[in-house]
Amino acid sequence: MKYNAYENNGKVIIEGVKDFEPKHIFECGQCFRWNEESDGSFTGVAYNRVINVKKEGNDVILSNTNIEDFKNIWYNYFDLDTDYGEIKKELAKDSVLKEAIKFGHGIRILKQDEWEILISFIISANNRIPMIKRAIDILSERYGEYIGEYNGKKYYGFPEPGKLKKLTVEEVEDCKTGFRAKYIVSASARVSENEIEIYNLKNLSTEDARTQLMLFAGVGPKVSDCIMLFSMDKQDAFPIDIWVKRIMEYFYLDEETKLKAIQEYAQDKFGKYAGYAQQYLFYYARELGIGKGKK
Repeated sequence: MKYNAYENNGKVIIEGVKDFEPKHIFECGQCFRWNEESDGSFTGVAYNRVINVKKEGNDVILSNTNIEDFKNIWYNYFDLDTDYGEIKKELAKDSVLKEAIKFGHGIRILKQDEWEILISFIISANNRIPMIKRAIDILSERYGEYIGEYNGKKYYGFPEPGKLKKLTVEEVEDCKTGFRAKYIVSASARVSENEIEIYNLKNLSTEDARTQLMLFAGVGPKVSDCIMLFSMDKQDAFPIDIWVKRIMEYFYLDEETKLKAIQEYAQDKFGKYAGYAQQYLFYYARELGIGKGKK
């Protein structure tokens, strides 16, 4: 284990963590169940646990957890075994990425649950982050398992596929999911009946996993790449949303470049680190509004 971590009074203190900024991690578009608190910390739900994450100096403080969960869940979830310094050094050879990395230097790619991320990113299609978060929260409150209370708020786990497949499209739509409700019900049935084995897709090549994911109604190239990058260890995946398209066209390519051509260019240019490059570029472009106008 790379970091010295110890438990103290319901908290786990991880000493000297490099390349870890909660705001960068939780606001770079990869997760929807984390919210900032008044003290700058973030509280979130993952793997049927509620934890609070705070950075103090070079230490990261995880509250409402224990050292066993840190070793078994959070060490992997926060990708603490990966040397982001090495990745950034490699990517920073590109002048655009050098600036993007300075801006989002504390980003880490979370290792999230495949099922939850599948549904979360189906909900994300043509949707704004506050609305995505609201839909996921309502689904979880109504159909997920009650986890417990933290700081006066009740928290619920993400609903299992078997639970969601029993619902009508109207019931799912009532959770503010909009036109995506039918996709959620369909995906729930396919996963619960093992028609598509969501937890085995990470063992396939990126190309084959993408093909399988796109068998789900409501999953296109961008959503499939998000699922692979944020839950399946496919760091070469390169999701292209409006912000990534804009920044790629602004700095690297002509305007109105086809998505497939952007994808091919990115994977050729950034290789095995394409997913990390995408996160730095996305956060940089969205936060600073880069690429809205012409060059």
